[in-house]
Amino acid sequence: MSSRTSPSNEAAPLGLVIAAALPPLLAYNQTPAATLYNQLLALAGWGLVLVLWARSAPGWLAALKGPAALGMLLLFIAPLTSFLWRALPLSLALSAMAVIGAGLAVLLLAQGLSADARRVAAEALCWGLLAAGLASVLVSLVQVFAPELADGSLIARSGVVGSAVGNLRQPNHLASLMMWSSIGAVFVTEKRGWRWALVPLLWAFVFTVVLSASRTGYIGIAMLAIWGAVDSRLSRSARLGLLCTPLMLGASWWLMSMWSAEGGHAFRAASRLAEGAGSPSRLAILRDAWALTLANPWLGVGWGEFNFAWSLTPFPTRPIAFFDHTHNLPAQLAVELGLPWAGAVLGLLAWALVKTWRGAAADDADAPLRRAALMIVLTIGLHSLLEYPLWYAYFLLPACFALGLALPVDTTASRPTAGLWTGLGGLLIAGSAFALWDYHRVVAIYAPPADAAPLDERIAAGQHSLLFSHQADYAAATSQPPGPAALAAARRTAFSLIDARLLMHWSMSLEATGDVEGARYLADRLREFRNPTGDTWFATCDDPASAPAMKQCQPASGIVDWRSLR
Repeated sequence: MSSRTSPSNEAAPLGLVIAAALPPLLAYNQTPAATLYNQLLALAGWGLVLVLWARSAPGWLAALKGPAALGMLLLFIAPLTSFLWRALPLSLALSAMAVIGAGLAVLLLAQGLSADARRVAAEALCWGLLAAGLASVLVSLVQVFAPELADGSLIARSGVVGSAVGNLRQPNHLASLMMWSSIGAVFVTEKRGWRWALVPLLWAFVFTVVLSASRTGYIGIAMLAIWGAVDSRLSRSARLGLLCTPLMLGASWWLMSMWSAEGGHAFRAASRLAEGAGSPSRLAILRDAWALTLANPWLGVGWGEFNFAWSLTPFPTRPIAFFDHTHNLPAQLAVELGLPWAGAVLGLLAWALVKTWRGAAADDADAPLRRAALMIVLTIGLHSLLEYPLWYAYFLLPACFALGLALPVDTTASRPTAGLWTGLGGLLIAGSAFALWDYHRVVAIYAPPADAAPLDERIAAGQHSLLFSHQADYAAATSQPPGPAALAAARRTAFSLIDARLLMHWSMSLEATGDVEGARYLADRLREFRNPTGDTWFATCDDPASAPAMKQCQPASGIVDWRSLR
C-alpha cells in the first residue's frame, strides 16, 4: 500500500497493541488515586498511537463533521464552562478536558483511517485486548486461588475474599475487559483461521467473569450469545462458541460451587446473586439524580458537580453510601449538563450508533471488522448504564477508537496532516509525564517518605499542584484547625468526593467562621448518611455530661441552597 494509506511505520500496529494491552495490566499504584497510573499509561500509550499512525488518517477532516465527533466536542467544552462560570476547580476541569480531548483525537484518527490502515488497526486493537484478557485471567486465578502470591506491584491484591478484581481493582472493570477480550478473540481467530482456539479462550474469559462476581458481566455474556445468534457473517464454529457462552457460565459456576463446598472456600458470586439482580442503592441514586434534574432542567448542576449538589441537598431516604456518580451515563449527563445539552450529546451519539449499525449490516469484506468494533462499543455502552467505565481513560480511549473504526468516512478528498497527529500525540505523552511528576507532590502527603517535610509544608506543596490540588485540599480540610483556610480547602475538594469526614470538618470550619446555620445544615446532611463517623460525632449530643453541647446538635432552621456553599 502507499504511504498515504499505510501505517506510518512497521511499529504502528505494535504501538496500538501496547496502548490497548498494558494499561489494564498495571498493578503498581500509590495513594490516594488507585488507578491513576493506569490512566496515565493509557493516555501516553494512545499518544504513541497518534504519533505512529500520523500519516494513515487522510479522512479526519470529514470525520470532524460526523455526529460522534460533534458529540465529543460538546462534552469537551462542558468542564471548561463549569470552571469559567460555575465553581469547578481548575485541576478537575483540566483532567476531564484532557481525557475527553484524547478520546476525541483517537476517534478522529480511527474514523479517518484509510481502508487498508483500518484493517491493520482493527487487528492490532483486538490483539491488544486479547493479550490484556489472557494476562488478566492469570491475575484473577492468583487472586482467588493463591491470594498470598499477590504482591500489590505485579498482581493487585483483591479487597474481597473469593473475588477476582484484576489489576484494575474493580470486579465490573475486570468483567468488561473480559467482554472486550472475548470480542478480540473472535476477530483474531476468525481472521487467522485459528477457530480451534476460540472455545478455550471464551471459556477462560467467562470463567474469569464468574470469579469477578460481576452481575454486569453476566449480562455481557448474554450479549455475546446474541452476537452469535444474529451475525451470519461469522463462521459456524464462532457462532456456536458464542452461543455456548451461557453454558460456559453455568459450568464455571458449578465448578466454583463444588470447589467452595468441598474446601469451605469463599465464593463471592453466590452471595452476590443472592442479593438480586438489581441494587437498591443504585436505584435510589437514580431517583435522587432525576429529582435534581427536574430542579435544574435547563443547565443542570454543572459538569463534575453532581457529587456536590446531591450530597448537600436534603434527601431523607438517600442511600447511605457516598456516591460521586449516578452510575448511569444518560442520567449523569442529564443532571450535570441539563436536558437540552445532554439531549444533544446523547442524540448525536445515538445517531453515530445508528450509522455504525447500518455499516455493520452491509455485506462486504469489512463487515466483520465493523461488527467487532460495534460490539466493543455496545458492551461498554451496556456497562455505562450500570456503572461509569467511560470516565476512565483505559476504557474511553479504546471505545472511541473502536467507534471510529466502525463509522464510515470518505477519505478520498482529504489530505493527510501528519504534523497535527504527531503534535497531539506528543502532547499526550508529555502531559502524562508531567502529571506523573505532579502527582508525586500529593503522594508525599498521604504516603510520606522517611525524610518527609512537616505535614503542613507537604499540604502547601500539594495545593500548588496543577492537576491534583483537590487531593491536597482534602488533607488540608480534614487535618488543619477549623477556620478560613480549612473552609476554603473543603469547598474546593468537595467537587471530587464528599464523605463523612469531610462533612464533619467542613461543618466545624463553618462554625469557626461564624456561619452556624451553614454548619448545622451540613450536620443535617451528615445525619442522613447514617455513617459511623457521624454517629460518633453526634454521640455527644445525647450525653448530658458533655457541656456545652456543640451547635450542630440542633438542626438547621431551613434549607440552605447548595450553590451558596461552593
